[in-house]
Amino acid sequence: MAAALGAVLRRLHTAAAQPPRLTKFALHPPKFVEIEFADGSSFHLSAEFLRVYSPAADSKIRSVGGEKVIFGRRHVGIMSAESVGNYGVRILFDDLHKTGIFTWDYLHHLGSNKFSLMRNYIRTLRKHGLSRDPQRRK
Repeated sequence: MAAALGAVLRRLHTAAAQPPRLTKFALHPPKFVEIEFADGSSFHLSAEFLRVYSPAADSKIRSVGGEKVIFGRRHVGIMSAESVGNYGVRILFDDLHKTGIFTWDYLHHLGSNKFSLMRNYIRTLRKHGLSRDPQRRK
């Protein structure tokens, strides 16, 4: 009985650890990306959201009180996207950021947690007196 329960729990853990397979990736420049997965989940991810959560190390981050914060990207656009192997995509934004590779797993994570991630991002901006809007040029 215990062995059977352990086998079931291992299968559940393995299934939960594996994100569903990507079935659709549609670029709608400059505003958003549409993605769908085999489990039926589908997401529209805005250019701003993707830019803020870019997995690249050099994504023009400002360190505020030890916290890394990207701000002023409300109107950023997507210019293009190129496939990276069979596991992800590199997105070129109109602020010329292009070094982040969004894996299908990461896109599923972003889509599944979009509202809480965006809410946390806005809270962080407010905490540091920053804005989603770009700084005005003087």
